[in-house]
Amino acid sequence: MSDTPFGFGLPPEEPENGDEGKKKDPAGGGQGSGNPFGANPFGFGGLPGMGALGGQGGADNPFAAMFGSLNPNDLGAAFQQLGQMLSYEGGPVNWDMAKQIARQVVAQGTPDGTKDASVGPAEKAAVEEAVRLADLWLDGVTSLPSGASTAVAWSRAEWVEATLPAWQQLVDPVAERVGAAMGDVLPEEMQAMAGPLIGMMRSMGGAMFGQQIGQAVGALAGEVVGSTDVGLPLGPAGRAALLPLNIEAFGKDLGVPSDEVRLYLALREAAHQRLFAHVPWLRAHLFGAVEGYARGIKVDTSKLEEAVGQLDPTHPEQLQEALQQGMFQPQDTPEQKAALARLETALALVEGWVDAVVHEAAKSRLTSADALRETLRRRRASGGPAEQTFATLIGLELRPRRLRDAARLWASLTDARGVDGRDGLWEHPDMLPTATDLDDPDGFVHREHLDFSELDKMLGEAAQGRTEDEGDDEK
Repeated sequence: MSDTPFGFGLPPEEPENGDEGKKKDPAGGGQGSGNPFGANPFGFGGLPGMGALGGQGGADNPFAAMFGSLNPNDLGAAFQQLGQMLSYEGGPVNWDMAKQIARQVVAQGTPDGTKDASVGPAEKAAVEEAVRLADLWLDGVTSLPSGASTAVAWSRAEWVEATLPAWQQLVDPVAERVGAAMGDVLPEEMQAMAGPLIGMMRSMGGAMFGQQIGQAVGALAGEVVGSTDVGLPLGPAGRAALLPLNIEAFGKDLGVPSDEVRLYLALREAAHQRLFAHVPWLRAHLFGAVEGYARGIKVDTSKLEEAVGQLDPTHPEQLQEALQQGMFQPQDTPEQKAALARLETALALVEGWVDAVVHEAAKSRLTSADALRETLRRRRASGGPAEQTFATLIGLELRPRRLRDAARLWASLTDARGVDGRDGLWEHPDMLPTATDLDDPDGFVHREHLDFSELDKMLGEAAQGRTEDEGDDEK
């Protein structure tokens, strides 16, 4: 995955049909010749099958690299796809391109050489059994009922397909701001005359985000073990999903039996599903916090202005170079700080609750429960597979920084109020602990907590009374 917000660049090989698709192009320095993207005409560095503008043989003639590295049979397809990219007129992100590139990254496999593969019947049965048993164990440690109507085993490519709608909801707000900024860098008096240029820049912006998101999601698909790894519900509601291939890689060096690893991860997935299914406001609360933070991000248009002012038609990669230096600057405002604090606290509370209930369910049943718990805690506390993805795409580190504090608070609540008292706090967002409460968990645990049930009852009765009065007036 690229370390820069718009570091375009795909891996150098792109198989089309598994290993059979990995054909070297002797004239292209080992680059795959099957990809129809040509030689870097818009600064999208490292696209398969293309040389780089200004590279060897291309300093004087920017098309020399293209004609030298492409199979003539693919030249038409190269220009066709380039035209489709520049003629894109959809939203702020070219999601068709994102999906295509994500699937290409998945097809190439992970750095350790593991290739994606279809999930077999035995793996599907093992995942279904693990989720069924996990739900049975969770019944005794939480008052929230099962939230998974089905259990599925996904390949990496299936994870990409299933989670793209959630990525779209998360990324579009910030991409919209960048797209607008790309059109606003020209002086106002020039914008009316530069309509085609602005349209091309916005199309490029959609393609640029599509490129980056595709690479990020494709790389992430090689690491995640379920649909809730990032602390957000990325998959369809009610569907507990695990990725057998990634679970195998996750447990490879842990010295823990594979059945225990699968079951522990199934417990985490099933616990997340219960929370998101039976706390109806939680999904909107989390996604809203991400969007609220994104709205406060300031796009540094000075780099765009400089790039556009110096843009050479034969070297448009200058625009990419400017973008690679970073454009996202979180505004130091009370609103932005509040949005970030709200998001970090919400993530910590979700992950802490899952950590606490899973540990309670597993500690007496799995001999490796403590070791697996610590491994997952470190993975999440260090940012996990999601941190670089979000930091790259929207300038946000999606990290539950206070996971351990939240887990201790939920465990203390269980001791003090019981399972029902602990889980009852999810009934209303105002009942949840705050960041300050994480600093003083004992104070929160023993504080007289608010009960919204009577208030809700009074509001319901008042609403019913108004309805009856309106009915009498109509008579």
